[in-house]
Amino acid sequence: MTTGKRVLLAAPRGYCAGVDRAVVTVEKTLELYGAPVYVRKEIVHNKHVVASLQARGVIFVNETDEVPEGATVVFSAHGVSPMVHEAAAQRNLKTIDATCPLVTKVHHEVKRFAADDYDILLVGHAGHEEVEGTAGEAPENVILVEHLEDIPNIKVRDENKVAWLSQTTLSVDEAMTIVAALRKRFPALMDPPSDDICYATQNRQTVIKQIAPKLDLVLVVGSTNSSNSVRLVEVALEYGAKAGYLIDYASEAKDEWLEGVTTVGVSSGASVPELLVKDLLAWLAERGFGDVETVTAMEETLLFALPPELRKELKAAGKN
Repeated sequence: MTTGKRVLLAAPRGYCAGVDRAVVTVEKTLELYGAPVYVRKEIVHNKHVVASLQARGVIFVNETDEVPEGATVVFSAHGVSPMVHEAAAQRNLKTIDATCPLVTKVHHEVKRFAADDYDILLVGHAGHEEVEGTAGEAPENVILVEHLEDIPNIKVRDENKVAWLSQTTLSVDEAMTIVAALRKRFPALMDPPSDDICYATQNRQTVIKQIAPKLDLVLVVGSTNSSNSVRLVEVALEYGAKAGYLIDYASEAKDEWLEGVTTVGVSSGASVPELLVKDLLAWLAERGFGDVETVTAMEETLLFALPPELRKELKAAGKN
């Protein structure tokens, strides 16, 4: 007898190429040098990943001055500003840069626009590590734009020399709404040479948009400081899901969320290991939601090479 209860499992979900590269970078650094390995900020925004690495001897610090002189420090996937690189050099730290290559691309765009003396309108969230690192490439040229309400108050030096860039993990729709409003205000607004919003962020949002109208409930596995995970819940609700929650672990899910629910959507942010999704599917199955249909928007095959400084050390140690 079928209960009518089902789960629509979004694909792609979970780890993106940049997160996979960053986590493997820390694991290989541990393998090479042994514990402790220092990491500036959370390597990726996920509680489980951070706790697992801490248990293996990784020490997460907020700033490079917390790292012992001469030690090895890994920079997180979100990127750092030139000031952080300089501070590390002053302390004679050995640095391994795990910045996602897609974030590095935005850093290069900032430098290029700044070299041409453009004011750069950076669409993103204040205080996010990626935004701080990106803006730090040219702080005199970058103006942060968080909300539509910010746009009337923007002051630039020359309205004919304005460009926009964005944080890689935003909601595509939200970012494009802000960019459209910026273009009305600054008709000569220059676009980035290629899309800034990360392919993985876009893909995870695309499949959520497809399934959202059918969902009584969406459960996204991810941490509250993970911008792309938070956006997934927002996008699902915007596109028709009746309710939605962001959880780190299956144990945080509540039975009352399932009252009157027949279709549950499940996805996970780009820094979430698949085992956490499997735990949630098991929790749902115990409550009658054992019928799981995977909905695939597209296949992801992108892989990023490890940071060159780490590849060189691994090769020298015969561990590549």
